[in-house]
Amino acid sequence: MSDPPNPSDARPASGSRLSPDTDPEESPTVRALAHAETDEEVLLGSRAYCREATREYGLDVDLSPVEWEVSTRAKRRAAAVKRPKIPGAEVGEPLDWREAAERTGTSLADLRTCTLSLTRAAFDAFDVGEWTATLRHELVHVEQFQRFGATDHGPAFRERAEAVSSTVNCPPFADPKYVLRCGECETVVGRRYRECKLVREYDEYRSSCCGSEIVCLRQN
Repeated sequence: MSDPPNPSDARPASGSRLSPDTDPEESPTVRALAHAETDEEVLLGSRAYCREATREYGLDVDLSPVEWEVSTRAKRRAAAVKRPKIPGAEVGEPLDWREAAERTGTSLADLRTCTLSLTRAAFDAFDVGEWTATLRHELVHVEQFQRFGATDHGPAFRERAEAVSSTVNCPPFADPKYVLRCGECETVVGRRYRECKLVREYDEYRSSCCGSEIVCLRQN
């Protein structure tokens, strides 16, 4: 798979920003995700959607001990829940967190903390429906971890994933649909897997290498 695009490779000539469309039929968080460009926007939009999905789907998840990150290095996973490995913890057996903290010599806060790592290349490759389904998939992992101290893709996970309209396996990443090059030196300054602000308004941007116009090429 190609390396994920670097948002700093192309910059707006005018400094303007795209605002989410005011579509009353869509959730504001979904609209924001549809137009997210920077890693920070991906992170903030995903966090907001997870809060919304937790309520909508009745997920027993406490998001306060969850930390967040955007990964630009992951190649094979769309997202992941990074968590402590707790000896003896098994899916299906509710965990006594205080006992586990004492047994492992770890503070309760540290033991309960997990990190939801979001892969930037996957966000760029997926449409919004695929991305929000990916987030719900990860929320099921968080739900299992917070109850059992462990998580897997077993029968209980599959049943829960189906209940929240998600899947056990995430779709594969696609090759970039659009490649953006510097009009002067032809350096690739961006790759996009779906139509976005940079693709729609590429003529309003300049390359960071030469300060030249951007050429947008659609791949077959």
